[in-house]
Amino acid sequence: MAFSIQVENQTFQANRVFCIGRNYHKHVKELGNTIPDEPVVFMKPASCLVEPEKLLRHPPYGQNLQHEAEVVVLIGQRAEHIMEARARDCIAGLSLGLDLTLRDIQKNLKEKGLPWEKAKCFEQSAPLGNFTMLNDSINLDSISFECRVGPTLRQEGNTRHLIFPIPALIRFLSKHWILVPGDLIFTGTPEGVGPLLPGDEIILGSPQLGKFSWTMVG
Repeated sequence: MAFSIQVENQTFQANRVFCIGRNYHKHVKELGNTIPDEPVVFMKPASCLVEPEKLLRHPPYGQNLQHEAEVVVLIGQRAEHIMEARARDCIAGLSLGLDLTLRDIQKNLKEKGLPWEKAKCFEQSAPLGNFTMLNDSINLDSISFECRVGPTLRQEGNTRHLIFPIPALIRFLSKHWILVPGDLIFTGTPEGVGPLLPGDEIILGSPQLGKFSWTMVG
């Protein structure tokens, strides 16, 4: 079933979900990875998206399910070989999302040199908040956000700390793919990723983008 995204009076159908890995220095360090020379890109199907206030079910395999909170960009117009100076014009809206990851499965796949889909692309692996239309008051290089699990603060981030800022991501992606309305970019997660258990409420919040939550069930 198509996933619809409302931004003010516009409706978009979610298309491709581009995810950026290793885009905050401290997160790269906490997982023992190296700083990339260019954006690390993987994709999730749009069927992985989950709107706010929904129940999240643990996939039927893997043991260590972890949260990764991210700022998410919605593309609003066709973009091919876009320069960074024009990248902002391609954005329809911004939100927060979770790149849920089975860390134990990912570790095993990485050790074997295999793709990450089983660890990253399972059902409900991309919870996504409601979108705020991009306006002149939003500085793409100064969006603060946090992730709480229950009352506990797990992650704090700000887009000023991105290794590859949002305009650079749009430039890079539009060089390799023709971006179209409905494409989503999960821009990467800061340090503090951690496990989720049945009964946990995951709350994402940003002064600029709003507050969204989901609850884990068994």
